[in-house]
Amino acid sequence: MAIEYKKNLAVFSDFVGVEEAEALLEWFLKNPKGKINLSDCVHIHASSLQVLMAIKPIISVESKDEDLKLWLNTVLE
Repeated sequence: MAIEYKKNLAVFSDFVGVEEAEALLEWFLKNPKGKINLSDCVHIHASSLQVLMAIKPIISVESKDEDLKLWLNTVLE
């Protein structure tokens, strides 16, 4: 899986695809103060991005990929 769920942290890695969107939304509904770690993420599918845009989570660690980091900071503000 491209997202590893911990108690209050979702760790994204590699390519986060469409198949992660529903589980991500469910995790945020159960963990409304949950944070995300994007350090190893290089791509987020639009469906998973929509979850992030709706929830507006705290990003504990930004992506190392500068293009993704810039893009996410723009759409999540």
